[in-house]
Amino acid sequence: MRKIILIILAIISIYTISNVVKAEELVIPDTAIRLRVIPNSNSTFDQNMKQKVKTYLEDNVYTMFSNVNSIEEARETINKQLPNIETDIKNIFIKNNYDMNFKINYGLNYFPEKTYKNITYKEGYYESLVVEIGKAKGDNWWCVLFPTICLLDKNVDDDVEYKLKVVELIEKIF
Repeated sequence: MRKIILIILAIISIYTISNVVKAEELVIPDTAIRLRVIPNSNSTFDQNMKQKVKTYLEDNVYTMFSNVNSIEEARETINKQLPNIETDIKNIFIKNNYDMNFKINYGLNYFPEKTYKNITYKEGYYESLVVEIGKAKGDNWWCVLFPTICLLDKNVDDDVEYKLKVVELIEKIF
């Protein structure tokens, strides 16, 4: 009888936890600010430069937004940091002998439909910081700048193994 009760409790716990996890999937809130980098083309060199700009933005934006708690603070931070971001991207291009123009736009920008972690995000115009490099015809990268949803992924250790206490208990019994 004890085993049956434990199994029922385990099933209920697993069902409840799986529903909580589903509810906590990374859904982009309406008040989010997105971040996007669109390279000149899909050439290896252009995609490599997109990657360098992406890495710079991930590393620096995570720091810039570490103490930002509201959408208003996020907007203020972006507006203050735009000149620094522009200068840093110019320096990345110079350091890599990349003679390409770029523009940074903060405001409402178009995003195509995108599926990320099994969630499809609709196309549309979203508040965002967009870096367009050259003709901006290459495969782009985007994430959520505020709240820093995608930047959380950068700091996740993929080798971590998660176990539920209930599962461990059932494994001990059987």
